[in-house]
Amino acid sequence: MKKYGFGVDIGGTTIKMGFFETDGKLLDKWEIKTNTANGGAEILSDIAKGIDNKLAQEGISKDEVQGVGVGVPGPVRDEGIVNRCVNLGWGIVNVAEELGALTGLTVKVGNDANVAGLGEAWQGGAKGCKNAVMVTLGTGVGGGVIVDGKIVAGFHGAGGEIGHITVNPDEIEACNCGQYGCLEQYTSATGIVRMAKRKLAKSDDETSLRKFEPLTAKDIFDEAKAGDEIAKELVDELGLILGSALSNLAVVVNPEVIVIGGGVSKAGAILIDTVEEHFKENAFYALKETRFELATLGNDAGIYGCMAMLLD
Repeated sequence: MKKYGFGVDIGGTTIKMGFFETDGKLLDKWEIKTNTANGGAEILSDIAKGIDNKLAQEGISKDEVQGVGVGVPGPVRDEGIVNRCVNLGWGIVNVAEELGALTGLTVKVGNDANVAGLGEAWQGGAKGCKNAVMVTLGTGVGGGVIVDGKIVAGFHGAGGEIGHITVNPDEIEACNCGQYGCLEQYTSATGIVRMAKRKLAKSDDETSLRKFEPLTAKDIFDEAKAGDEIAKELVDELGLILGSALSNLAVVVNPEVIVIGGGVSKAGAILIDTVEEHFKENAFYALKETRFELATLGNDAGIYGCMAMLLD
């Protein structure tokens, strides 16, 4: 009998949902808004409704569903307990238990960047590689570390949380996590805009960035590609911060490939080339040939990885 599964990638703005056959064929995908009101209390029930609606639409019973894989933007323990997702408003939530009760299905849970890395290693930019690092640059910054084909989650589920590596101990504004000077504060979509606003406030230099209201990360990369000097400086600063942080991570796990994904990765070559350049400047000599690739699954990496979790 043909079996099915759901991959659910919970982001700070939207929840991406995928409906798969267990052979990995993506049958349908859609998005719903992430309702972060009241500490994200409605998020899991919204997902359950989406699953029930899809099964009703397809005329498929829950007996034919292997389960639901869920990626969340925060640390996850083995039993599916999420330990604080700052971008969702969650504290400690047993996602596996709660979503399982709402759907009547088996639920497996992983960190969103970890499962995106698993998705890229399964069917994407790191396909065929047993040792890889996935970096997701979106609202926040996540990381997924794959060693010998397996996610490195760690004891508390915080393995690969590279967005919270301290890169500036002198930072005076707090990160969403409560610490100061995290990688996420500079290299996420919101981080590069934050750096831009600081730079524009400190100088009267002529730049096309001043015409954008609100200013977005896409605007900064687009203007850098068009030759705006301030925008180019910002992209280089992001590349330096991220490239040097990745060189430190690489000396621990020695990946064959580093895959960069998330919304910011849509900037393409200007981003990945800058990060790779600064990585090579800072990397241990044995790591300088580490490959860099853009994620090929795009925003679908998470749902693919969530499905891959169900097959493990």
